[in-house]
Amino acid sequence: MKQPAGTFRLALGALALAALLPLTASAQAFTGGRPPGGNGLKVGNGRLHPTLDLETRLDSGVGYFREAGTGPLSPDLSGELALHIRPGLLLDVPSPKLAIALRGNLDYVAYTGLITAGSGAASHLEGAADLALLFNQESTLSVEVGDALTRSDRTRTVALGAGVLSLFNEAHVKAQWKPGGGALEVTPAVAYAMEFFEPLGGMAPVGCTDAACDPLAASQFNYGNLRVGAEGRWRFLPKTAVVVDTGLEYRGYFNDTTTPSATLLHAMAGVSGLVSPRITLTAKAGWSQNLGAGGGGTVVAQAEGTYLWGPSLTVKGGYLRAFEPVAAYGTFRDDRVYAEARSVMGSRLALHATGALDFLSFTGGRSDTLVTLDLGPEYQIRPWLVGAVGYMLSTRSSSLGAAGLNYTRHEGYARVSVSY
Repeated sequence: MKQPAGTFRLALGALALAALLPLTASAQAFTGGRPPGGNGLKVGNGRLHPTLDLETRLDSGVGYFREAGTGPLSPDLSGELALHIRPGLLLDVPSPKLAIALRGNLDYVAYTGLITAGSGAASHLEGAADLALLFNQESTLSVEVGDALTRSDRTRTVALGAGVLSLFNEAHVKAQWKPGGGALEVTPAVAYAMEFFEPLGGMAPVGCTDAACDPLAASQFNYGNLRVGAEGRWRFLPKTAVVVDTGLEYRGYFNDTTTPSATLLHAMAGVSGLVSPRITLTAKAGWSQNLGAGGGGTVVAQAEGTYLWGPSLTVKGGYLRAFEPVAAYGTFRDDRVYAEARSVMGSRLALHATGALDFLSFTGGRSDTLVTLDLGPEYQIRPWLVGAVGYMLSTRSSSLGAAGLNYTRHEGYARVSVSY
């Protein structure tokens, strides 16, 4: 664990193997979806679909670079025109005894240097691989074994600032028990995750005096995370259920001796179901308590509604309050308001818009506000060819004044997806 670069090389080798071996990996869910029936290569009862994404992305917040390559460091995130070349595979093998779902891609991100001189040196490889094995799906007791591996510049650790590459892997085992007629469902699960970090631009932002905002120090927060828990669902009406969610989560850090480990115990209960043919609601609440040295606890809750506006438009929104472990501070609370709309116009054009507002409160007094937005259309030009354009916004403000934690990032993209 003291050699993160070696760990990256090993994991990237696994990503490359995932993209090349059709029986061990496959492609991420692409926006265009799976090609129809006869396409792909037959594998048992299923089909293997090679895919390719070509994307141009104008990104105002790539990382931190010196002006003209050797000049003074810019206090703001540097922008760049990036090219993404993303080959992948998708495999689905249906079976009541053992079903296989595999998604995977490699994503080479090439910074052109057209906007920020010297950014080309930060060109890198990203990717994702997701495997799920489902045993006895139609029986009273079914089991899912899976693994998800991702490398990207979108870290899951919200305490860290911009300009960080993340390598995340989580393996899980989940069982679903449906005794009697299926009105009662019990789903125990165990998962273990690891995340490793490295700097993207090779520079610390101006004004950064805290390890949480410094990409060069991010590797000290490499961690392992163990989750065990169980969910229960009892349908007391045909379309309405009581839900219970409880679990224990342990977070420990491989290289950091200052961040306290966290052991979080949580329990939530509520109801979920249809309140009308067009409206689905979920509401649950409970408590999460840190049993580790840092202590602390808070109410946790979720309220979410989905409205079927018409046959082609779905709107979803809600509020989430979570209490989670985090690097540098031990724990944090997230109060999130979010909304999502998706529409299908005809048989070829699809529109999406998602947005969220997060209020983050870290143990020790730091507070951040995050605003995210993602919207755009996609069009199925041919059964095997999909085009998409879109816009993404990320705005972050923090009570810490460092540039790495206070920024606005605009991203516009155009993508063509080919699937066989």
